[in-house]
Amino acid sequence: MLGELLGETRGKRIVRRVLSSDPVKVEVTFEDSGKMPGVEVNGFGTYCSEVRPDGTIFGEGQGAYITKAGDMVGWKGTGLGKFTQGGGVSYRGILYYRTASKNLARLNAAPGVFEYESDAEGATHSKVWEWK
Repeated sequence: MLGELLGETRGKRIVRRVLSSDPVKVEVTFEDSGKMPGVEVNGFGTYCSEVRPDGTIFGEGQGAYITKAGDMVGWKGTGLGKFTQGGGVSYRGILYYRTASKNLARLNAAPGVFEYESDAEGATHSKVWEWK
């Protein structure tokens, strides 16, 4: 069951690198900022995606968020995506968090179900809900 919205961020793709052309595999690095959960954060992450024969995209990634107070939470996740009209991508998937921060400790036991969008120019937008 989906729980509360854990966070929402907006950002920019900063690197896109082709790892293979057959099958197509791409590595993407992005930076973003927003709130996680309810605390202002700056984040960054890298994911690798492979275009599957049916045109869907499977991705795996990892990254971290840092609060203004210096607390950090890392994440790892997987997602399934598709290309959108105009050249962007849209993913749905799950994230798992790890932190030593007492302020963010609840994330250690809160898998996050996410929506991630990136347009053709590299602007990103993501939302994460707690999966109960």
